[in-house]
Amino acid sequence: MITKRKKLLVSLLLTIVTSAFLMACSSGAKLPRLASDAAILAFGDSLTFGTGAAPTESYPAILERLVGRRVVNSGVPGEVTGEGLSRLPEVLEREKPALMILCHGGNDLLRRLDRQQTANNLRAMILLARERGVAVVIIAVPSPGLSLSPPQFYREIAAEMKIPFEEEAVSKVLSDGSLKSDYIHPNATGYRRLAESLAALLKKSGAVE
Repeated sequence: MITKRKKLLVSLLLTIVTSAFLMACSSGAKLPRLASDAAILAFGDSLTFGTGAAPTESYPAILERLVGRRVVNSGVPGEVTGEGLSRLPEVLEREKPALMILCHGGNDLLRRLDRQQTANNLRAMILLARERGVAVVIIAVPSPGLSLSPPQFYREIAAEMKIPFEEEAVSKVLSDGSLKSDYIHPNATGYRRLAESLAALLKKSGAVE
């Protein structure tokens, strides 16, 4: 029994230390300053599209007003990361953004698709953007369930690829019934909270003043 408890304690401590290390690696990541005429690409699924609120109340629409840069809403409700990966090259070519905010993976989690493949698709999307000189921010999406905690792979990707990372905003919104339009989507107030968190992250990372 003592041996099992020791092993459990060691495992728990390693998890805590690893999580702290990964958070530190991604939380201090910097972005290039965005020119006043730069475009930001908000790429994702229904959370980016703004399902549950009016188009002017989506997080990209609110973020545009907060940071004074054009924000392109490229959210497709119901899309999984594999579909997003196929769609992204054409969107990058058309919009030519300076920065991409990637909020994807929620539908993969809802459909219980392979998590390793989801993580690989997210990595591939980040690499596609980087190949075109586009900076990237990633937003973690929580797994379905009572805890609403994001999978570890979001944090690992952010640390591995040294990109700014918003881990808590979506989980906090979806854990508050007053900020939701349904089980999995924010309402207008929830999207505003998400946009405010992202604006703060862009300022912290040096993208905007």
